[in-house]
Amino acid sequence: MLIGVISDTHIPSRSYEIPEKVFEVFKGVDLILHAGDVETPGVIRKLEEIAPVTAVCGNCDGNIGLNEYEILSIDNLTIGLTHGVVYPKGDEQQLYYKAKELNVDILINGHTHQALIKQIDDILLLNPGSPTQPRLSDPTVMLLEIKDSNVDAQIIKVGQPTCKALDFSQFRR
Repeated sequence: MLIGVISDTHIPSRSYEIPEKVFEVFKGVDLILHAGDVETPGVIRKLEEIAPVTAVCGNCDGNIGLNEYEILSIDNLTIGLTHGVVYPKGDEQQLYYKAKELNVDILINGHTHQALIKQIDDILLLNPGSPTQPRLSDPTVMLLEIKDSNVDAQIIKVGQPTCKALDFSQFRR
């Protein structure tokens, strides 16, 4: 199974749209997982034009009807999907314990806007970064291939690095 993983799109508050490169990367995926900070159901509908979407609520999502976490079983693996709000932000030890609490093999989270692939003991931590609002990194998404209980996670760059905190041109039309 080929899965597109995305997070922290922040549309419309911080970006106008998902970059076209994301749709090119996700073409042909079987499923899309969104790790929160969707902000509007329109983002999910747009992604559903490619494949079915499972999304979770991020800290900027308000009440758009998403759960705090989702658990999926794919090819004898259990995947947890959450936004990953822990303090300090992105703390891998707390994310590891969240995975243990959810009883999953893989924990996918967002929130940091920085991509991550990290194996800690028996838990694989994944973060696709952000395609629209990266923090001190490139705009990214992730492709996750699961076959015969083997996992191949790949971070895909979908644009040029930009310090969005200082780039006010994005808000002009």
